[in-house]
Amino acid sequence: MYSIVSTAIIQGIKAVPVSVEADVSSGMPVFEMVGFLASEVKEAKERVRTALRNSGFGLPAKRITVNLAPADIRKSGSGFDLPVAVAVLGALGCLEGAELSGFFIAGEVGLNGKVQPVRGVLPMVSGAKERGISRCIVPLANRSEAQLVTGVQVYGVESICDAVQILRGEHWEEKQPAESSDRNTGEARQPDFADIRGQYLVKRACEVAVSGRHNLLMIGQPGAGKTMLAMRIPSILPPLTESEQMELSEIYSVSGLFAEREGLMRVRPFRAPHHTVTVQGLTGGGAVPRPGEISLAHKGVLFLDELPEFLGQTLEVLRQPLEERCVRLVRAYGSFEFPADFMLVAAMNPCKCGYYPDMQRCRCSQSAIERYVGRISRPLLDRVDICVEAPPLAFDELNRAGDGETSEQIRARVMEAWRIQKERYRGENFSHNSQIPAESIRRYCALDAEQERYMEEIYRRLELTARSYHKLLKVARTLADMEQSERILMRHLTEAVCYRSLDKKFWERG
Repeated sequence: MYSIVSTAIIQGIKAVPVSVEADVSSGMPVFEMVGFLASEVKEAKERVRTALRNSGFGLPAKRITVNLAPADIRKSGSGFDLPVAVAVLGALGCLEGAELSGFFIAGEVGLNGKVQPVRGVLPMVSGAKERGISRCIVPLANRSEAQLVTGVQVYGVESICDAVQILRGEHWEEKQPAESSDRNTGEARQPDFADIRGQYLVKRACEVAVSGRHNLLMIGQPGAGKTMLAMRIPSILPPLTESEQMELSEIYSVSGLFAEREGLMRVRPFRAPHHTVTVQGLTGGGAVPRPGEISLAHKGVLFLDELPEFLGQTLEVLRQPLEERCVRLVRAYGSFEFPADFMLVAAMNPCKCGYYPDMQRCRCSQSAIERYVGRISRPLLDRVDICVEAPPLAFDELNRAGDGETSEQIRARVMEAWRIQKERYRGENFSHNSQIPAESIRRYCALDAEQERYMEEIYRRLELTARSYHKLLKVARTLADMEQSERILMRHLTEAVCYRSLDKKFWERG
């Protein structure tokens, strides 16, 4: 007999449909699986054989052939166990009359027949819905995740026997998954900008950066508050839209991190990897490519503290995602794409000891300072829109209470700036000033004759590249939007220039 079951495999963050075909015929007793399988999928036949026996379904002495189609896609992961078991039972006639074609099935099985959770259930179920499948059988631990997809009936099973009961249409009482005490709904109070004392210029730079989704670099001595400021940036970002919540939840589902939350992700992510992170940890990868830190920061903030301490090759891989807002990984068996639309926020000391330019405290030689800041390449620095210095705090600033705006107040202004940009770029394939392509700069960042002369002088004096010049204009456009000005004014240009002048101070000292 022959049977077929629908399941899926994750490529990038998208689900690719896979059909599990099973055939049972007379012949030499053998259990064979084919279809371009990774080792963990090949091992499924032993797990399934033992799990079925321990669930009360002994396999007869017949030839059992299982094919995972299409054959040109490499199958990996343990989520094929349950669909293989169901397909075999269907071919054996144990599920006679069951409508297997109307179900999507995924899950790993243990030798005792229990069903274990798997990664990527959310995009799998979402893809099944798009293919017209309205009933899904998933591990009980993945049920709440799968139920986030509306319009689909989800069954959470604990064992193979549970799945058989559902497919036979028998009475079956669904259990509730055990609640995890370490789940975080994201409702905890976020750090607030009102906690910051002093640093008015840096707080202004943070607001400008968020208003246009510009990349930001903060330079300052240890203890100036750079990390505190960075941690508060998510609190002034506008809320996620419904589509962004689903996309971000799918990324975390594929990464196996969805169990940290309940429901769709409603808080923008803030990822702060340690400077020892590898290239693969940052961009993603592995035998089965999974999202890295820059994809986990999608629609949120990627914070790199102590920027020069990161390995040079690790930092350089940021250049392409910062431009294209995605990560493309190529393997011998296929290519994978992960979204990476994040805001880069970085912090660094001005030298190894951290006290330059205070020569009373700094003990670094000129060459040592140059080597330290030189770890940040000019091509990477070119992709930073705003560079601001965080000076040491004075004692009276540190002890002054209630001198700052709250994150809620700043967030209201940011949301207005985002609204203006969304309205302006309606019909375009971008929605923020930082994303304006080079061919649209003159249209959206138009200057008058006086401003053109001023920018020509700045271009020569600061020795800007075409990219850094365009970024300067984009920041000026954001400053104009923050004042609800239709045109870029001279004061917007001069402030934007200030955010590029630190290049000369730290990277081009004579």
